[in-house]
Amino acid sequence: MNILIAGGAGFIGSNLAYALLKRGHRVVCIDNFFIGTRNNIAYLEQENEYVFYEENLNNLETISKIMRKEKIEYVFHLAANSDIQASAQNPIIEYENTYSTTVNLLEAMRICKIKRIFFASTSAVYGDKRNIFLDENTVSLEPISYYGAAKLGSEALIHAYTYMNDMSSLIFRFPNVIGPYLTHGVVFDFIKKLQKDKRHLEILGNGQQTKPYIYVGDLVRAILQFMEQPQGVHIYNVGVESNTSVTHIADIICKELKLFDVKYTYTGGIGGWKGDVPRFRYCLDKIHMAGWQAEYTSDEAVRLAVKWAVKQ
Repeated sequence: MNILIAGGAGFIGSNLAYALLKRGHRVVCIDNFFIGTRNNIAYLEQENEYVFYEENLNNLETISKIMRKEKIEYVFHLAANSDIQASAQNPIIEYENTYSTTVNLLEAMRICKIKRIFFASTSAVYGDKRNIFLDENTVSLEPISYYGAAKLGSEALIHAYTYMNDMSSLIFRFPNVIGPYLTHGVVFDFIKKLQKDKRHLEILGNGQQTKPYIYVGDLVRAILQFMEQPQGVHIYNVGVESNTSVTHIADIICKELKLFDVKYTYTGGIGGWKGDVPRFRYCLDKIHMAGWQAEYTSDEAVRLAVKWAVKQ
């Protein structure tokens, strides 16, 4: 197929592009490098069936022209501001990079009569519900971050466009994703901090924030397995059953960097920042029953991501 990846120079997008190319698809990537980097896709640009456009997804006319020119059949929407701390200081970042990109992609798809989309949503749409086992039928969706709100609004738009235009839409809600070409997040931040100061590491919150971390290869495998869906909206929680605390992530990184005298200091509080969900209980029954499970545990995913980052 001729496939468009919106946000294809990002961490997940670049990994997905590689997997799709290996399956024989032609991949068209659009990115404005807001989060993604040229380095992430340098190895992809040598592929014959890979095309890259540096464009803003909020330019509807341009995106529609690209879709027509490249005869796009399937859209993977991974464009978003995934740096939640950044948008906490400036909420417009989420409007421009997460919500508006969805509006324009869906409208371009309607104009060009493209019927299939994958949308990368997030566990953040559920909000802070530590005592509830969160499954896809959880009724009360109350995001506490601007990021989660923009993703939930995007999900609502996808529901409407799917119904009005007889589309097939696949939505994955997943927690923290880590692995090669990671551009932000706790693993990325800790390594950067320790490169500057090998004796001291500041940890946001109390260090007890505990979340599931999924390896990007596992997520990409799930996307490929479920990308062909019948008409309608299909939502899956995707993740791992285990989890990892922030302090344990710091321990893993220090061990891989061979730093054994690092002093941790904590900023305090149960969350790392306002809008952070310190822990949650995630139901994976639906996707497990459909035949997918993660290969790596949360700790293993962290360790693999750190090993790759240290090599770089």
